Amino acid sequence: MLGIIFTGGESPPAQVARRVVDQAGRPLLIAADSGLKVVESAGLRAGWIIGDMDSLDDASKLSEYPPQRVIRHVHDKDSTDTELAFSLAIDKGCDVIWLIGGGGGRMDHIFGIRCLFERERFPIRWITDREDIRCIDAAGPDELDCRFEKNSVVSVFPLGDGCWKAKSSGLKWPLDGVLWNRGFFGLSNVAVDGNFSIKAESGRFMVILPLPV
Repeated sequence: MLGIIFTGGESPPAQVARRVVDQAGRPLLIAADSGLKVVESAGLRAGWIIGDMDSLDDASKLSEYPPQRVIRHVHDKDSTDTELAFSLAIDKGCDVIWLIGGGGGRMDHIFGIRCLFERERFPIRWITDREDIRCIDAAGPDELDCRFEKNSVVSVFPLGDGCWKAKSSGLKWPLDGVLWNRGFFGLSNVAVDGNFSIKAESGRFMVILPLPV
């Protein structure tokens, strides 16, 4: 089952978020605190709302949802609201998890979300106000096949412990044979005709793509 977590920070335009959800079928929607605003701006309703609710502009909106679907936490806690939502998605049986939101804003929050991609259970997609970020892993899902406009920018970062090995087609600078080391990255590669694929043969990778329009 697919779970989509809406979180605070900069998010894609409402019509993009709505299209992503509609194309996903019937995912479980979870709002992490102020992510509720992102859900509702897209004309959707959250299945669950979780967090300390400290950044929710209008807390009265919570009364519109069944109280058993609203999980409140104290402000001084060990996990971020996004982490809590991620754990909830797993508890509810989601084996595939996407994130929407979390762009811009505080850098520590951005790094906090990025760290989720290093864990044993990790999101495979993260859509911000400017990027569509995908995660591929040799253990699965191991391949990304995309179609964008010509000369779209594609950046690749290794994740986890390694070792890393990847192959690609359609990129100006192929990933085949690249010797990835910790701290290495492939910035601003180009999908020459817009169609490209990347396969993780060993290790895990984060691929940063343009936001779908």
